Amino acid sequence: MADGDNKSANILAQETAQLEDQLQGWGEVILAGDQVLRWQKPWFPGVLVGASTLLFMMIYYLDPSVLTGLSCCVMLLCLSDYLVPTLAPRVFGSNKWSSEQQQRFHEICGNLVKTQRRIVGWWKRLFALKEEKPKMYFASVISGLVTVAWIGQQVHNLFLTYLIVSFLLLLPGLNQHGVISKYAGMAKREINKLLKQKEKKNE
Repeated sequence: MADGDNKSANILAQETAQLEDQLQGWGEVILAGDQVLRWQKPWFPGVLVGASTLLFMMIYYLDPSVLTGLSCCVMLLCLSDYLVPTLAPRVFGSNKWSSEQQQRFHEICGNLVKTQRRIVGWWKRLFALKEEKPKMYFASVISGLVTVAWIGQQVHNLFLTYLIVSFLLLLPGLNQHGVISKYAGMAKREINKLLKQKEKKNE
């Protein structure tokens, strides 16, 4: 068991080191974005929501076709991939990195690797459920897709995308400041109360 844990830790360390090498040119931008996403200043949430709102207002006003939108997104990604590693050291000064910044960059890369592993693990569990319990898999997938389709029918797709993107941008800050754990704990207590009341009624 210990050997397996050590092997898994070694693989995680190797993958984290590889990701650090791949993202080294983006290090300054990633650290700056991390500060904004974790709300290190009280006005950062407003900046995130404002930027998201401005972006979606532009999309709504320009109303680009799907092909135009995809082309613009890919073009921006290509430009960023070329310009950011070149300009970021000049703007931020990578030679001024402190040990704390280097450690934070390492933690971010480690978290990204762990997130990737979780997603792959969920995907594998989904296919394992398909093999082991096909009826439950079919019912769960169909129910989920029907729910998503119903929500998409009730809410405008652009507005729904705006809400999802805004929530994802605010999620790291909400988690950092304990908002999610607070309300998750409140919901858990309420559910436990309801379950206890149901058990008393059954008795």
